[in-house]
Amino acid sequence: MNTFGFSFPRGATASSIREITNEERRAISTVFHDCDNNHKGFLSREDLKVAVVALFGYKPSRYEVDKMLEGVKEKKKDTVGMPLDSFVKVMSSKMAAKDQDEEIRQIFMAFDTQCRGFLSIDDLRKVFSQVAPRMSMNSIQSAFREIDRDGDGRVSYKDFEFMMKYNVTDGF
Repeated sequence: MNTFGFSFPRGATASSIREITNEERRAISTVFHDCDNNHKGFLSREDLKVAVVALFGYKPSRYEVDKMLEGVKEKKKDTVGMPLDSFVKVMSSKMAAKDQDEEIRQIFMAFDTQCRGFLSIDDLRKVFSQVAPRMSMNSIQSAFREIDRDGDGRVSYKDFEFMMKYNVTDGF
């Protein structure tokens, strides 16, 4: 299914996508108003990019922005940008379809700076030196051993996901 240039993930259907909350709907509207420079009533291409960054934390590709704007132009021929109602529909679909494990994958990829598909103790040291510089090396090693469930000296995505989902925090 394709809604304003946004396609649901493979295997997902409109009925399998969760409903967004009123809080999420308000956040979408707030972002629209924050990004609507000069209060023109629509988001330009650049405004739309900033809004996606604000809502989802990534800069959309030119193709993604084109598809979103193309969907609006098909429905409203005289539109220069994306009006609030269209923005709410597009972002609601995007937010509702967001994969629940996407954030875990993104965090794992941020830790896996070498793109090896696993984390080493050095990867964890680097991360903790930036986010928790006072954490002792002993605590980091203890956490690593706990997360590395198969004991191979590497934290696989599966190990990392397990830790994130089931809140394994004894090593911290």
